Amino acid sequence: MTIPVSKISAFAILAAVFFTACKDDQITDPNVGTIKDVDATLFLSGGLAEPITKVTRTLSNGASVECYKIVANGTPPDHQMGPWCPTNITDGKEAGGIWLENGQVYDVDGEFIKNMATFYSDNTWKMYDSNGKIFKTETQDQCQAAANPNVGAEYKNFCVECLPSYVANLTQTYYIPVTPVKLTSSISFGMGPGASAPSVRGLAFNGVRFDAPAPKDAILGAYTLAPFDDAGGHINLAAGYHYHAATGLTTQIAQNDGHSAMIGYALDGHAMYERLDANGNEPTDLDDCRGHYDDTRGYHYHVAAPGTNSFIDCLYGAYAK
Repeated sequence: MTIPVSKISAFAILAAVFFTACKDDQITDPNVGTIKDVDATLFLSGGLAEPITKVTRTLSNGASVECYKIVANGTPPDHQMGPWCPTNITDGKEAGGIWLENGQVYDVDGEFIKNMATFYSDNTWKMYDSNGKIFKTETQDQCQAAANPNVGAEYKNFCVECLPSYVANLTQTYYIPVTPVKLTSSISFGMGPGASAPSVRGLAFNGVRFDAPAPKDAILGAYTLAPFDDAGGHINLAAGYHYHAATGLTTQIAQNDGHSAMIGYALDGHAMYERLDANGNEPTDLDDCRGHYDDTRGYHYHVAAPGTNSFIDCLYGAYAK
């Protein structure tokens, strides 16, 4: 049931845009090296609720700088959203999304739902009736109730599926420094002891956010399942549509030197790239945040494998408050 690499990469939307050194989009700091400005033109207009503008914001290190104000509509123009929950235990993988467990990506097809008791070694799991029909949320109210951390017993053994129509009018506003400010120490994300930065990791070029890890323990602890679609995204009523994994379905900017493709920007303005390069290799010199430096791209991040339910592990740049 593990999704092969070919499935993840086959739908990738590759843009043949190559980066060259330009005086107007990079500077050189002798203490840091090349610093690449954010290229706001890479964001897809179809994912924006309004044109991107520049505003002055205060960063986490106290500096007042120009930032891009990005208001996203939460609807990716480069791939479809869903499906998430299959309808019957006889359904194939095209009827459902994916689930991330122990570093692996699994198809949420009928067979996966049928075998959850075995998969999790817990006979409490039985998310279908005697006819094989899968119990799943079917209204906005059910979505809201089942996605609540204090989900009631009536939604035990439910597949949680929140639809795009429930958040059609929701927008999200993000501020990203035009010129990244590299720090000498990292900033933890907004989860757990010592955390200080927002939980959002960054933005894909379609305006959808790369989010914090999905709270799988809370989801599974309530005997619910909230699958992601093949792009690694799902919906809740507060965040709208958002990603928990980079699976290769969002817009990518190809590199002309074999380096892995660019997929978006972190909140600190440093670029985010796929995990593997053209030869299928992962960088070996990544720091604790999953970042490193080269002369062409400056400091940048490489996202983690999709099965890890994560992207990057911290920020090495100041972010806008």
